[in-house]
Amino acid sequence: MNFLEAKWENLIMANYAVDPNVLIPYLPKGVELDSFEGKFYASLVGFMFNKTKIFNVPIPYLGSFEEINLRFYVVRKDGDALKRGVVFINETVPYAPVTWMANYLYKEHYTAIKTKHKWELTDTSKKINYSWKKDKKWNSIQVNAQSNSNSMKTGSVEAFIFEHYFGYTRVNEHKTLEYGINHPSWKINQVIDHSINCDFEEMYGSDFAFLNGQQPDNVILAEGSDISVQWKRNAF
Repeated sequence: MNFLEAKWENLIMANYAVDPNVLIPYLPKGVELDSFEGKFYASLVGFMFNKTKIFNVPIPYLGSFEEINLRFYVVRKDGDALKRGVVFINETVPYAPVTWMANYLYKEHYTAIKTKHKWELTDTSKKINYSWKKDKKWNSIQVNAQSNSNSMKTGSVEAFIFEHYFGYTRVNEHKTLEYGINHPSWKINQVIDHSINCDFEEMYGSDFAFLNGQQPDNVILAEGSDISVQWKRNAF
């Protein structure tokens, strides 16, 4: 049974190589940090939630909104299976009821603040902007990209970033929740240039203040698709 169904669109991922020691305090029990070519990534993400349904019921007035989050990448050995997933430092949306539901039901780390977006789409280009207001200051992430899209190459950094199909929530130091995220492999648009204006310390705490002066290793734009999130959570 799916708890959540939606369409995720125009996902920007700004991926920062970080010292793994920064991430270890946020690591849920039972999973390990995942890496790509020796690098450990934290990603600043912006995208649109559209056509959102809870238990197949559309959410009136609240079904379309921006989300901005900071996440990192983990792997769990489950018998013979190797499960690649993500851990969220924080997820930001504009609606307090969405925040309450996610935090109460699933012990997530959502906050509600004002957000907005602007898309400028032409036959040849896509200009995608997501903005969020924290303590009277607007932050933003923006890309200019080509409108034509291509499949991700196996073994690429794009595949590593996007093809983690589990979420892991650190309830406390002794308990972790695991859930599945279902979507097809996404197509990506080549990013021409990008602009990031984020006060990481204000948004995510002093542990991430160093990102204020750091450029991302890469910035990716994915078209997105319909997605579903499983109701069942495995606790361990």
